[in-house]
Amino acid sequence: MATLGVNIDHVATIREARKTIEPDPVWAAAAAELGGADAITIHLREDRRHIQDRDLEVLKKTVQVKLNLELAMNPLMVDIACRVAPDQVTLVPENRKEVTTEGGLDVVRYKKELTETVRKLHDAGIAVSLFIDPEPAQIETAASLLVPAVELHTGAYANAKKDSQHELQILAQAATFVHQAGLILNAGHGLTYRNVTPIAEIQGMEELNIGHSIVARAVFVGMAEAVREMRDLIPH
Repeated sequence: MATLGVNIDHVATIREARKTIEPDPVWAAAAAELGGADAITIHLREDRRHIQDRDLEVLKKTVQVKLNLELAMNPLMVDIACRVAPDQVTLVPENRKEVTTEGGLDVVRYKKELTETVRKLHDAGIAVSLFIDPEPAQIETAASLLVPAVELHTGAYANAKKDSQHELQILAQAATFVHQAGLILNAGHGLTYRNVTPIAEIQGMEELNIGHSIVARAVFVGMAEAVREMRDLIPH
């Protein structure tokens, strides 16, 4: 059974639109836990467009489930992670002009830099996951970096209209490679109430990270109920 990590970034996005104090993502995390979230995911971006350092500090003290911090491969950001010590860091690509993450981290290209980053996080006692595209070369390189887990980028599947089954097959095949490499299988990006179940049913799926769709639903039914509804779509 896949667990559910709830990304609360967009609660902070609403707050930052007015540069005010509400809605507070810390409250959102508590409500998500009440709804059955197995993990809370946040992305502390270099430009601080939504989650702020204060949010990370308070969430570290208050979240009762796993705290998963998404982070760019930037020495200053990695230093913050090592100091705060979330349960897990997921390394992701970051482009300040992007609306949301546009693809997986190219671990083949950045293997040398990642080797040092992963070592530093491991030395701080933090589990590391790499957010990558579902490609054999990326998976093989991730395994060589001695990380325990990867998160497969599901954006192509989520955005597909006529070819969603083809993209699902690509993810299922990539999942097989992940297992053969001895890695924990996570997935996320663009998953919604309409498309999540086939991904959750991929053999050996460990964790799904979902944010925008849950926050959007929460506007109408509340965060706890939105999380419950998503949990119901993930096979038990």
